[in-house]
Amino acid sequence: MNKKNSQKNTLASTKKQAYGENVSAGKSYQNSSLPSENFSQKISRWQWPVKGKVVEYFSNREQGNKGIDITGRRGTKIRSSAKGKVVYAGNALRGYGQLIIIKHNDDYLSAYAHNDKILVKEQQQINRGEVIATMGDTDANKVMLHFEIRFRGKSVNPLKYLPKK
Repeated sequence: MNKKNSQKNTLASTKKQAYGENVSAGKSYQNSSLPSENFSQKISRWQWPVKGKVVEYFSNREQGNKGIDITGRRGTKIRSSAKGKVVYAGNALRGYGQLIIIKHNDDYLSAYAHNDKILVKEQQQINRGEVIATMGDTDANKVMLHFEIRFRGKSVNPLKYLPKK
């Protein structure tokens, strides 16, 4: 058992893992017999988390918006943009209110902020389109969803990934 844990730690240190997770059970990225879903890859299809008007757009500036803000009515259902696992559900990150973060693979995360009610739990597996929260205004000045997509920890413009309306 010690040898297995040692091997796991060695692999994790040789291949920097995003978001602090280890490579599972000693598998190597060079092993071409692994299914492609274990490799970092693009998400095959993203979907809009909620219908509404985008009122604030992504900005690369230092103090710019790191996602998009979509207005709507309190209680509107918010859906996961892609399949993944809930890695955070709570309100400990200042400025985001009730927040959900979903890890889609080793490269992509999506974040859903200012929710009224969180309907999922950490470690829960989520399908694309599954209802995860209701829209609210926690830590915001109006009812809206702040939505982010992150690639390897860096904020990217969600409009480059979401289907055109």
